[in-house]
Amino acid sequence: TESNRDPHNVPLFDAKKLAPILYLPPLLSSLPETLPSPPVPSENPPVITQTRLPDIDPASLSLHKALHHFKPYNEGYAGTPYSEAFNWDQLVLPAQEERDWYCVVFRSKRKAGSDSDPLYDADKKAHEEAVHNGGLLLYWYGIPNPETGMNLATCIWQSRKHAIAANSRPHHIRAMRLAAEAYEVYDLERHVLRKVAGTTGVTVEPFNGGDVGW
Repeated sequence: TESNRDPHNVPLFDAKKLAPILYLPPLLSSLPETLPSPPVPSENPPVITQTRLPDIDPASLSLHKALHHFKPYNEGYAGTPYSEAFNWDQLVLPAQEERDWYCVVFRSKRKAGSDSDPLYDADKKAHEEAVHNGGLLLYWYGIPNPETGMNLATCIWQSRKHAIAANSRPHHIRAMRLAAEAYEVYDLERHVLRKVAGTTGVTVEPFNGGDVGW
């Protein structure tokens, strides 16, 4: 099934399908063994990792459940501001919760003729490493725009400290080195995903420094 497909493999295109693949489902980190798995939506289900998070706080658990429905608004996400590219306004969390999360965005364009296999393998290992060590809630990436070649990927972390810690781990370092060699364009953005008590929705705001989350 789609929820069991390895998200790090290059997607296969079936000639019998008339509709193009515009993006892939969200890749959500598996919850700790002590927590029950939330129900998976039958339409556009996410991909769930085999590697489990070591822990998760209550507000992040609520966000994790909401992110089962995470998707871009249309195929133009690679060239759209992050706050407008995804269905943030459709994510619903309990009104009493209040928290910030740290989002990292990668806008990229591959070099012509670059070898994909080593990068995909390194990316897969770096992702498993990040989930195992904690903090990574979601990883999502799209399909290169057929006209511009630009693509977008994003990670949502429980905290900025988790993301910084991941940067120093060996598989992540190797993946970043290969990315520098394989991409013509590789731009990073950082944002804050904010949930305020008294509301059920979230907002995306620019990251202006300091700690985010915990």
